Amino acid sequence: MYVKVYQYHIQKDRVEEYLDIQKKTSEIYDRYLDIDLLYLNNQDDDTKWIEVTRYKDKDEYEEKIIMINGQKEIQELFESFQSLLVPDKNEITEENYIEIKPY
Repeated sequence: MYVKVYQYHIQKDRVEEYLDIQKKTSEIYDRYLDIDLLYLNNQDDDTKWIEVTRYKDKDEYEEKIIMINGQKEIQELFESFQSLLVPDKNEITEENYIEIKPY
């Protein structure tokens, strides 16, 4: 599995909007990719979120993401998402992993 991990901070009073955006975004991704999503909210800093997305493989992800990101609806959802970030913590970090199963 190809795994992407994102970390960002969402304003406390905008979590419902965030979850709504994520739901709409995942519906679009589901049309093109076999994707497994996990959202984690930090217990010590409730503005901090980690998003883990798992894809079948890197090649499929790279092939389809160009098409997905070119869609107007995704671009609008991403702009809305950016408006929810905590102003002084508005960085989005992104890391890439390969899932390894020891069995």
